[in-house]
Amino acid sequence: MVGLSVPAEPSVEEEEDVSITIDSIRGSLSEGPIIMNAIRDSETGEMVASDVIVASKVTARFRNVAERAGYVTIGFDITVPSAMADSRWQLKVRPMMRIQSDTLALDPIYITGSGYRAAQLRGYERYRAFLATIITDTADFVHMHQLEVFLQRHFPQTFAMKNDSSLISEPLAANLFGVTQREALQHYTSHLRRSMNERRKVRADKLYSRYVKDPIVTEGIRLDTVLVGACGDFTYCYEHTFRSRPRLRKVMVTLDGDLYEMGERLTELPFPDELTFYVSSLSSLADQSPRYRMRIVERMVYDNTKALIDFEVGKSKVDTLLGDNASELHRVRRCIENVLARDDLELDSLVVVASCSPEGTYESNRRLSEARSRAVLEYIGKYVPEEWRDSLVASSLPENWAQLALLVENDTVISPHARKSICAMIGSMKSPDRTERELAKLPDYRYMREKLYPQLRSVKFDFYLHRKGMQKDTIHTTEIDSLYMAGVQALADLDYKRAVAMLRPYDDYNAALALLSADYNHSALDVLGRLDDDDPKVCYLKALVLARSGQLEEAVKYFDLCVAYDPHMEHRANLDPEMHELVKLKNLFKTK
Repeated sequence: MVGLSVPAEPSVEEEEDVSITIDSIRGSLSEGPIIMNAIRDSETGEMVASDVIVASKVTARFRNVAERAGYVTIGFDITVPSAMADSRWQLKVRPMMRIQSDTLALDPIYITGSGYRAAQLRGYERYRAFLATIITDTADFVHMHQLEVFLQRHFPQTFAMKNDSSLISEPLAANLFGVTQREALQHYTSHLRRSMNERRKVRADKLYSRYVKDPIVTEGIRLDTVLVGACGDFTYCYEHTFRSRPRLRKVMVTLDGDLYEMGERLTELPFPDELTFYVSSLSSLADQSPRYRMRIVERMVYDNTKALIDFEVGKSKVDTLLGDNASELHRVRRCIENVLARDDLELDSLVVVASCSPEGTYESNRRLSEARSRAVLEYIGKYVPEEWRDSLVASSLPENWAQLALLVENDTVISPHARKSICAMIGSMKSPDRTERELAKLPDYRYMREKLYPQLRSVKFDFYLHRKGMQKDTIHTTEIDSLYMAGVQALADLDYKRAVAMLRPYDDYNAALALLSADYNHSALDVLGRLDDDDPKVCYLKALVLARSGQLEEAVKYFDLCVAYDPHMEHRANLDPEMHELVKLKNLFKTK
């Protein structure tokens, strides 16, 4: 039967002394099947295959593999015994991978005998020969000589088109001779040949199935190789890389397939037991301990919101039909309701502050802003519970120069020189009315008045609250660091880029583990260098990252330190292919 095994792992001494080369015989599918190299046997004269992959036979049915940067690579050997390399046969082997609750079909491999492939090619040739008998040019059904004689006699002008581009219209020809050119064409057409040709077209699919009993597959296949002869077992080293999954512990691989002869299925092949690959992931080393952060809780709480409420020029009445007043006031009411609905906070005061733009005198703007503040306060008072109405306070800001300076500073239309000049005028202001008159002389004043001033006519709502039941002004408490724990969860979910983004600022063990899992080895080593060496897991990660960078002796030292702290970590290293090499080196150094 077809063999399924994991390739042997060479020892450290073999890796140092022997160079093992494995030819996977993998080719481009777009180039068609691969023809193996063959030589003629000097004794029998038979052509035999020379591209035989040399691989060790092992009895192990499992292998430890490592998840690296979110991916896992498994490798196994599929061996076809020489007794099955018959020229008339084709072996179709389909590897199947069971991963958690899913069963996935991997790319199949085809081992085809030279006689089988020759039969396939003959089927294609026979089908192409049949297609060549199908007439594609309708002119081939017409008796052209007889039609030309008829046209020369009765339609000389039409016949002249053979060498001349002049044209006689169809209706005119019919009127002159009583016979149309179309009728003449139909008369000299062989309808029997046309009907026979149509029957050939209908039979095309049926004859394809008859001639091409087993089509040559060119897509979705890992290997299609033709064995010209047999001189020992044929072994294919199959390698498959796939995206890992959270909490993935093992992957099972088995084979499925059939044996074919001249396009006919002979039998379903017996296959050995499945292989098991145990997946080792660095994410299992994550420190799941909860992390807390200090939080300062103040007794007094402040919040605010701003609304752009439009008023008629010089007026203070709240008009819900003007501009976006309806939506702005609705948003303010929702904000007040949300604040009053909180059980942990109690409202001390809600201060309504209305402000105007610098247009007009400062005194007139003061009176107008006070009137608008009282009008808004009266409006929202209708939507506040009666016991809270005494907490409502009206205030005003006649001209919001600070906001104007901020708007000018961040504006991209006004030139940098003009922005600097305007901000300087506002900063050195002594009289608001005089500053307004100076601004009115500037070229940018019209733009400021049309675009910036409307943003100054706003109403601000300041909420002053305190926490219920809290006596002290400030208390310090601890709480779970949700951002950090989300990073640890991303590490467990193998979302390493997200884990790095969340954990890197903490510069701790889990941050180093996330960097190492994402294959950011230099950054991981930099973080580990700032951690203490008295933690066995820290020593383990240092040994791993040093081994990846080729510093094997230094890696063995940290691994020895890790095992000295926690002897169980040596067993963990045996499950990790990357660390297993350090275990072998450690034992080798001991023997020396």
